[in-house]
Amino acid sequence: MRKASVNIVWFKRDLRVEDHAALTQASQPGPVLPIYVAEPEFWQQSDASARQWAFVSECLAELRETFADLGQPLIVRVGDIIDVLADLSSEFKIAAVYSHQETGNGWTYDRDKRVAAWLSERSIPWREPRQSGTIRRLKTRDGWAKKWDKFMSGNTLPAPRLTPLHDIALGTIPSFSELRLKPDPCAGRQAGGRTAGLERLTSFLESRGETYRKSMSAPGPGAEHCSRLSPHLAWGTLSMREVTQATWKRQRDLKLASKPTGSWRGSMTSFSGRLRWRDHFIQKLEDEPRLEFNNLHPAYDGLRPEEPNQTKLKAWAAGETGLPFMDACMRCLNQTGWMNFRMRAMLLATASYHLWLPWQASGEHLARQFTDYEPGIHWPQVQMQSGTTGINTIRIYNPVKQGYDQDPDGAFTRRWVPELNGVPDRYLHEPWKWDAADTVLDKAYPRPLIDPVASAREAKNKVYAVRKRPDFRKDSDRIQKKHGSRKSGLPMTGRKKRKSVPKEQLALDLKDQ
Repeated sequence: MRKASVNIVWFKRDLRVEDHAALTQASQPGPVLPIYVAEPEFWQQSDASARQWAFVSECLAELRETFADLGQPLIVRVGDIIDVLADLSSEFKIAAVYSHQETGNGWTYDRDKRVAAWLSERSIPWREPRQSGTIRRLKTRDGWAKKWDKFMSGNTLPAPRLTPLHDIALGTIPSFSELRLKPDPCAGRQAGGRTAGLERLTSFLESRGETYRKSMSAPGPGAEHCSRLSPHLAWGTLSMREVTQATWKRQRDLKLASKPTGSWRGSMTSFSGRLRWRDHFIQKLEDEPRLEFNNLHPAYDGLRPEEPNQTKLKAWAAGETGLPFMDACMRCLNQTGWMNFRMRAMLLATASYHLWLPWQASGEHLARQFTDYEPGIHWPQVQMQSGTTGINTIRIYNPVKQGYDQDPDGAFTRRWVPELNGVPDRYLHEPWKWDAADTVLDKAYPRPLIDPVASAREAKNKVYAVRKRPDFRKDSDRIQKKHGSRKSGLPMTGRKKRKSVPKEQLALDLKDQ
């Protein structure tokens, strides 16, 4: 019996049907078989977690309903993608495989090389259109911003109608236990699915986003007034082009408004700039995948220990360092799967400088905790905040000062560190200075693991000593040429303007999207 010919659309971090170039292209030559493969080995990687899978599984449940309305349900399989393709090739003649280009972690990079070899051996074409402003095999950063604008200005693609395929098992969406994921309760996690993503986009552009520029730096206000689109962009329920064009339209409408627009125009300008910065950072990992594992600047090799101090790492990860605001932010992240970018930077800086932990270990913990984990943003930012890029200003956040600055009334800290509810307001961020500190510290709440001022000074001296080496500049110039922005950066927002702004340090609020 002659096999039916199909075009397979392999879904990864693009869980939608609208503005989906791979799906649109595949639907033009003939019947489409849309498939998502839950790969147990992928979900066993050190940067994966059950909270991420919970979000993805909700996206898949809604996507499956959407595909049924289009005419052909989504197929779900569990296993290795090559084994799945081999099984499908026994049922169908695979005319071609379509999937969006992916800038994932090292495991997906190696997996895709295996898939490419398998398909090539069988003379099956693999079409991989772009879904973002990231450019594969980019030769130079020159002109990148204009290329990004051009891509984002393109027409969004409507969902195509599909021809149904008969007599094929649909498969079930596996549970986290079937993928051998550890239990990971996250009560405050955002809901997955395109409907939830569209609601976040609409509410941000129409109501929540007015104070974005002012609110983005603090964890409490940021949770409400940042867009909260990051998990939907990370897993692709919304396309970057959809979000960018909706933002541009909002900016045009505000410009034409006949009545006062309050803080809207400034906030939308800030947000629009950060959308571009998002792909700017993903481009770094696309161009240099080793960023996930190795110091970008080789002069920093051996600076920190290869193996982390487990006592410090566990205390930091649990929010038990004895630094109240830092602990509050970590506990909030552990329970919600999200944190505004400035506080993400502080969490990482505290681990890398004050606790002197290797960024690979702290980066993996944060990756697991982020529902919106995007490897292309995460690992370049981990290195940037750990001072190992060689081209960025060293920024050592003082976790105590950040508490006074970003939580002046202490409401956020008291919510997440209730052990300190009996501590007077004036001592909340430094309870060890309270006369009655002994009634709380080392009883309900630990004393600080480190002296934040002394440890920061020691770390700064070590990092800057590396920068003074005679061969440091040569490698820094090479890194800047390959990865650096061709502009001086975005305008500073929410702070006093400085005379000179270091390149790329202006991306501080990238993950506040």
